[in-house]
Amino acid sequence: MFGIARLQALHAVATHRTVGRAATALHLTPSAVSQQLATLEREAGTRLTEPAGRGIRLTPAGLVLAEHAAALLDRMAAARRDLDRLDDEVVGPLRIGAIPTSAHALAPATLARLRVAHPDLTVLLDDGEAEETMPALLAGDLDLAVVENWEGLPSPSPPGTARTQLCDDVLDLALPREHPLASAGQVALADLAGAGLEWVADTRSSRAHDWLLDTLRRAGVEPRVTSRVCGFAIHLELVAGAGLAAMVPRLARPPLPAGVRMLTTTPVLARTVDAVWRTDRETPAVRAAVTALRATATARAPAAVGPVGP
Repeated sequence: MFGIARLQALHAVATHRTVGRAATALHLTPSAVSQQLATLEREAGTRLTEPAGRGIRLTPAGLVLAEHAAALLDRMAAARRDLDRLDDEVVGPLRIGAIPTSAHALAPATLARLRVAHPDLTVLLDDGEAEETMPALLAGDLDLAVVENWEGLPSPSPPGTARTQLCDDVLDLALPREHPLASAGQVALADLAGAGLEWVADTRSSRAHDWLLDTLRRAGVEPRVTSRVCGFAIHLELVAGAGLAAMVPRLARPPLPAGVRMLTTTPVLARTVDAVWRTDRETPAVRAAVTALRATATARAPAAVGPVGP
C-alpha cells in the first residue's frame, strides 16, 4: 500500500519538476522529499525517478504512478470539501425515522419544504415506533426520530439526545353514529364503563395500545379489545362497519367513513409529537429538518386542535 504523504511527494515532483521546488510547495526540506520518494520506490518495487541534468525526471513507472496519485489526491480533496460542507451547508443524506401517524400527517409537506429550500439534501424516511427508532438513532442508523408522547406515557429521553416539541394533538372518541352516546357530542370517559363497547386498538407492541388500555382503566373502564390492527384509517372503518369504538388523534385522522361520529372526551385526552436527535450529530441538515417539521406541524395545528366535526 502506498502512503499518502509519499504519493503527495511524487505528485509534487511531477508538477514542479525538481525536488527543491516540490519541497517548497509541500513545506518540507529537499531531504525529506527525497526520503519519501526513496520509500515509495521500495513500496513500488521499481525506479520512479532518474537523473536529468541538474534535476530529476519521472521514469515511465513514475509517470504512471504520478497519474494515479493525482487522481487520488483530487478525490481526497473532494472528500474534504464534502465533509466541510456538512459542517456549513444542508447537504448529504438525512435519515429520518417517524411514527406512522406523523409520517402520514407531516412528512409529505415537510419533504416538499426541504426539497425547495435545500435541493442538495436527500431525505431517507422510514416509519417506526419509538421502540424501534430510538435505538436506531443512538446507534447512528438514523439522524432524526419523530416520536409521540402519550399522556402519562412519555417516550424515553436517552442521555446524549436533544428533543423539541413539534405540536400538541388531541384525541377524540369514534363511535358508530347509531350508538346511544353518539348524539351527545361529548362524553365523560367514566360513562363508557356501562356502554357495552368493543374496542379496536393498535397492536400489543405499540405505545398507543398500552396508552389506550391504561387511560380507560384509570377512568374505571375495562376495555374489551376485540381488534388489534395498526392504522387509524382501518380503526375508523371498523367503527363504521363492525360497530367498534376507537380513540383517534386529530393530527392523524383520515376522512371519516359514513356512519362514524366523533366525540370530544372529558377529560380531554392529548399527546405531543417530538423530534429527537443526537447532540453530537446536530448537523445543519438535522436543524433544517426540525425547522421544516415544526413549520408543517404549525400549519397543521388548527386541524389538530380544532372542531371535532361530524
